[in-house]
Amino acid sequence: MGERLRPLTRGQVEDRLQELGDLYAEVSGGGPWAWNEARAAFLRHLAAEARRPGFSLLIAETTVLTGYAYGFPVGGVGTCWAGFDGHVRESLLRRVAPGRLFVVSGIVVPSRVRRENQDRAWNLARRLQRRLLADHGAALGVTLVEARDAGIVETLRSWGWRSAADGTLTAVPPGSCRVLVLTAGT
Repeated sequence: MGERLRPLTRGQVEDRLQELGDLYAEVSGGGPWAWNEARAAFLRHLAAEARRPGFSLLIAETTVLTGYAYGFPVGGVGTCWAGFDGHVRESLLRRVAPGRLFVVSGIVVPSRVRRENQDRAWNLARRLQRRLLADHGAALGVTLVEARDAGIVETLRSWGWRSAADGTLTAVPPGSCRVLVLTAGT
């Protein structure tokens, strides 16, 4: 709860890529080989995300980096965004004013944050996601999760995320994704 939250500029993100990758790998788990593979793939993904217009990365730190969340704003109906094509219905885009939809690409926090006090306002993941949306004036956050990753889906739901369709989690075919939304302030 004592973490300080602050945004990083793109230059600061580049300067701290190794540290960001280390925390990602640390919280991802697995042995050394898996750690290196996950870290490398994540750093490629983060570098690509950082090139998006409006990209933002918010860190939490004490004397060390303890977590972060990142994403980018979406313009409006008809906007095409990699990874979400075919998953986000235009009805979702019409739910909010143009420019008030924000894609939360990732929330990286230690496992204890994912397990403990998930429903508390002071939970680090909740604080990061709430601040990320507030900093961009977003009315709604959106994220894409592989349907088979039930653990991530349930963790996100414990932080206030809901199904984009109707607030329920319905059965989805293997290999498909779920679109989850988060109302600002949640």
